[in-house]
Amino acid sequence: MMKWFQKLLPREDKFFDLFERHAAILALGADALQKLMQGGEETPRYCQEVVDREHDADDVAREVMLSVRRTFITPFDRSDIQALIQSMDDAIDQMHQTVKTIVRFEVKSFDPPMQEIAALAVDAAALTVKAVPMLRAIGANAADIAGFAESMAQLEGRSDQLYDEGLRDLFRRHGQNNPMAFIVGSEIYEHLEKVLDRFEDVSDQVNSIVIEHL
Repeated sequence: MMKWFQKLLPREDKFFDLFERHAAILALGADALQKLMQGGEETPRYCQEVVDREHDADDVAREVMLSVRRTFITPFDRSDIQALIQSMDDAIDQMHQTVKTIVRFEVKSFDPPMQEIAALAVDAAALTVKAVPMLRAIGANAADIAGFAESMAQLEGRSDQLYDEGLRDLFRRHGQNNPMAFIVGSEIYEHLEKVLDRFEDVSDQVNSIVIEHL
């Protein structure tokens, strides 16, 4: 009865604008992550860009949390709004964690599987940018959102494969004669793979909202 009543009331739709703004920042962060994975002297520049985008994303996430507390009628459940923006923020936080490892150990060259995982993050961010506006009309976009979740799962599955392949190659090259190189490389792989995990969390949360509101 309460949900039926809420549908009759005017709702605050600024949350959609905030979600879309955050998704755009995710895309910028993923693009910078991919570029820094090309290595070389430009690596510090793109590391800083990821850090800057993470700060931008935090600002949007804070605005969402404040708005949840101040808004009487939200477009969907407050807990769903909080969970969605948190999952989105976790994705760029994980990009930041990747950068922190790279900066800490002054890494400027990256294995091809690392570069490919970063490219998958760009694809995942693009899917998120496309999917988030669909929440404005959940019923009409339910099938497309289901497709979004399936595509994201495929990207995450590919990142798992690259993670395993990359670690095996890293161990063959450095496991015995350069343990520090193996430790640093494996930490970078772990953070990169978690970026895709966090993007899949976003798609799971979007899908959960659709299921709850159909």
